[in-house]
Amino acid sequence: MPTPSPPEPAGTPERIGLFGGTFDPPHLGHVAALRAVSTALSLDRLLLVVANDPWQKSSSRAVTPAEDRFAMAQALAEGIPGVEASRMEIDRGGPSYTVTTVEALRAEALASGRPVPQIYLIVGADLLAELGTWERADDLAEMVTLAVVSRPPTAAAATATATSTATTTGTGHPRTAPPGWRLEWVDGPLVEVSSSVVRDVLERGGRVDELVPAAVMHCIRRRDLYAGHR
Repeated sequence: MPTPSPPEPAGTPERIGLFGGTFDPPHLGHVAALRAVSTALSLDRLLLVVANDPWQKSSSRAVTPAEDRFAMAQALAEGIPGVEASRMEIDRGGPSYTVTTVEALRAEALASGRPVPQIYLIVGADLLAELGTWERADDLAEMVTLAVVSRPPTAAAATATATSTATTTGTGHPRTAPPGWRLEWVDGPLVEVSSSVVRDVLERGGRVDELVPAAVMHCIRRRDLYAGHR
């Protein structure tokens, strides 16, 4: 006779927002997304998880050392109430897979006698098409709800819903969930900036005051990151 599984601990599951990334460097686009999620979702924790080895990027370009990226993420998080920088992927070492991080958060809760948390995986609408390339994407889809940050739909897109099953965001991405994923849309003002643009400007000796929070820029100078940042 098979041994029955132990009952899940009683209580209200913790609601955790998980915003992972390379953060090389963090910028005001990240700030906008975090503030939008913080306002829209009733989260108990909002984790800014810094990748140790972002395997989809590190094979194609040089990535700033993890400890430097974590220091910048800390500087970013300190300016946003309720957000905490997490080094769990750095401490785990090796390539960073979101599914492993989610499993670790679930195991941590059960080991502490708490119910499995409800995890919201925060992504931009531009990443939806890439989810199938993530490690063990099917397993991840079973364990999280996607919190997709995008601009509200345009008036033209809203009108199109009368003849279509999908809405589009202000940036043209379809408002449909990839097969097998649970999804919630989080509308917010998005800042048109990327880490690659910030790096390029810094390496040319340009200024990024309108792209990067002052605390992050201070960290960049203090750690002497990115050539030509002065």
